[in-house]
Amino acid sequence: MKKLYEKNELIFSLTWIAIYVIGTSLAEALSETVGIPKLVSAIFHIAMSITLLLWVRRNNLTEKYGLFLPRYRLVQAWFFIPLVLVCLYKLVFSPALRFSATESVLFVISMLCVGFLEELIFRGFLFRAIEKENLTRAIIISSVTFGIGHIVNLINGQNLLETIGQIIFAVFVGFALVILFHKGKSLVPCIVFHGVFNALSIIANDEALYIALGGPIRTMVIMIAVSAVLLGGYSVWNWKHLEG
Repeated sequence: MKKLYEKNELIFSLTWIAIYVIGTSLAEALSETVGIPKLVSAIFHIAMSITLLLWVRRNNLTEKYGLFLPRYRLVQAWFFIPLVLVCLYKLVFSPALRFSATESVLFVISMLCVGFLEELIFRGFLFRAIEKENLTRAIIISSVTFGIGHIVNLINGQNLLETIGQIIFAVFVGFALVILFHKGKSLVPCIVFHGVFNALSIIANDEALYIALGGPIRTMVIMIAVSAVLLGGYSVWNWKHLEG
């Protein structure tokens, strides 16, 4: 793994993206086969998280990939409010638990690990690999690739409309998070937001959301528009004012 990293960081990052996407798809399928939904997924995500964390620490790359607490002043923490609003909207529309107790625990563990993995791979490995040559390109590719990566949910059975909306939303989120990482240097806020956002899906009530906002298509348009404004403004502020 280290030899590949030293030879070509971009190929290294793309390799881990492929491992993550393919592994997640296979784990989801195997979870259904063994009769305990989310079990294999949780095991795979935990194992991959531990593997990459240990590798980063062993090679003294924690500073490069932002695996440390933010160093900017706590008084600046107010700027996390847009992320909190995006994260907590799932609590507004009649939240309801989607799984059994065992499945819920496995799902939350898996999603917290996914937050860590996707941030390290897309915002860490991929962004840093391209940033050396062209910062603008690195920001765009990291954000767009992160969004497109959610097509794996379509493969795993999610409907097309929801997947399209998720991909567009993820691009906006990816853009905001890569700016936060680039300017603030720490990847931890990105990991926390991403993990919590994913984990809260366990209580998301899409039917109630569709009824409140006027149907799936209208909901998708509204959510994307709000995200574009909220996260776009947040990104601009961070670009101008945040220094890690």
